[in-house]
Amino acid sequence: MNWNRKHILEIEEMTVEEIMTSFEKSHEYLQTMDQKPGDVLPDLKGYTAVNLFFEPSTRTRMSFELAQKRLGMEVLNFSSGASSLAKGETFIDTIQTIDAMNIDAIVMRHVQPGTPELATRYTSVPVLNGGDGSRAHPTQALLDLFTIWNRGIDFKGLKVAIIGDILHSRVARSEALGLQKLGAEVVLVGPPALIPGDLIKRGFQTENDIDQILEDVDILYLLRIQKERMAEAFIPNEEEYFRLYGINEERLEKTRGNCFIMHPGPVNRGVEIEDGLVNHPRSAILEQVRNGVAMRMALLYLCLKG
Repeated sequence: MNWNRKHILEIEEMTVEEIMTSFEKSHEYLQTMDQKPGDVLPDLKGYTAVNLFFEPSTRTRMSFELAQKRLGMEVLNFSSGASSLAKGETFIDTIQTIDAMNIDAIVMRHVQPGTPELATRYTSVPVLNGGDGSRAHPTQALLDLFTIWNRGIDFKGLKVAIIGDILHSRVARSEALGLQKLGAEVVLVGPPALIPGDLIKRGFQTENDIDQILEDVDILYLLRIQKERMAEAFIPNEEEYFRLYGINEERLEKTRGNCFIMHPGPVNRGVEIEDGLVNHPRSAILEQVRNGVAMRMALLYLCLKG
């Protein structure tokens, strides 16, 4: 086991060896989930996790909570609207107060980029980033990379198209950097206004015409249009976006036979993907969700005991 990491803040900080260690531990937990569905393991019995979600979440929050409970942890869920933050308490005071209660791990999502890293300065326990603004979502990227690895796919020579609203997506940044770190080729596909300049400067290939890359990629990684983060109109309308960038049967048929679809969710059917393709045999979307529980179990265990 090669693990020297206390926090999970962004995938850039992790070594290839640490990423591979997370894959191996996730695979171990996935096998346990298959053999003994619903069993509670004693691996982190007696440990307490606090889930601090300052922004709405379904998949990430439930995935972490399920992972924590399957490891035998006690779980506390924090709601910022029902906390002393609503009374004027500062974020730092909140973190220090929680830390003083002798908890063992914090999972955090926050609208402000860099907030999980800030929290590490005021707590003695591991902090796992469940998404900060449009900056990073390392656990989503790790579960996606694990999904690819667990299918027996070599990252060397792999070509992945990340398609859609890359500018506002924390997943896209972590995904692209993680794939690059493991040796895969990444092409960023979408309207020019939705492809961020910082990723272009890092050398990522870009393409504005989706039909130009369909025959040349192994994975179509789709992103939703994040209207809640848009201060201006980046696309004319959803119908036009689907016509230009949506994946339908016709476009899927143009790809290689082993090409498959991934999506971090939530899925907007009829916007970035045709309704019938969500549960298509060449879709890994629900596989990602399932693998996410195993990956988050692995990360919690490794950060606390690795």
